[in-house]
Amino acid sequence: MLVQNAVGTANLSCSCGSWLDHWKNFSGQPLPTYCTERNCIKTDLVGAHVYVVGGNNSRYIVPLCNSHNQSSGVIDILDSTALVPATQH
Repeated sequence: MLVQNAVGTANLSCSCGSWLDHWKNFSGQPLPTYCTERNCIKTDLVGAHVYVVGGNNSRYIVPLCNSHNQSSGVIDILDSTALVPATQH
């Protein structure tokens, strides 16, 4: 699945405590050990705000490493990664 980081989300907060906690609370999946980018083995995970490439303009949270969270390009994440709406409560 191809995603791209949302710009301008660094100052957004979540009542879950963190965006990674938001993903854990609503994904129905265990927290992955590694970044969900298809070939990454980094473990410094954050809850990243992303858009699906070719999708609508909905913003989702997925676990990415800090490096991929800073990427401005298209990121190929594992298809099994749950997309949790950033607006979900």
